[in-house]
Amino acid sequence: MSGEEEENAAELKIGDEFLKAKCLMNCEVALILDRKYEQLQQMSDDPMNQVSQVFEKSLQYVKRFSRYKNPDAVRQVREILSRYQLAEFELCVLGNLCPETVEEAIAMVPSIKTRGRMHDDDQIEKMLTDLSLIKKFE
Repeated sequence: MSGEEEENAAELKIGDEFLKAKCLMNCEVALILDRKYEQLQQMSDDPMNQVSQVFEKSLQYVKRFSRYKNPDAVRQVREILSRYQLAEFELCVLGNLCPETVEEAIAMVPSIKTRGRMHDDDQIEKMLTDLSLIKKFE
């Protein structure tokens, strides 16, 4: 992104590095950190050998703010959101915040309605319905 161009997430002007980066939803990070925590516990015979406080706090945070707990549900959420050709940033915001209405989704991620993109209100509504079904049956 050139120095003259201002970053604006509403227009998906977030910098090339960020646009190309792989983002993870809180629920995905929770699964990764949970596995790592289990591995650390199994490897440690010494009760004094504890995981760092930062690790524990990070794990607590992502567990608290994860909307999906079941690994299959987490996979399904990413699959559903990926069908809509969202940027990673958009996918993760929607997956983390789980808007219930089209208006909420657009308020959280205004870039899903920018020109040249195929996201009309009906498509956004379908996407939100699909996500709510996952949450309902989790």
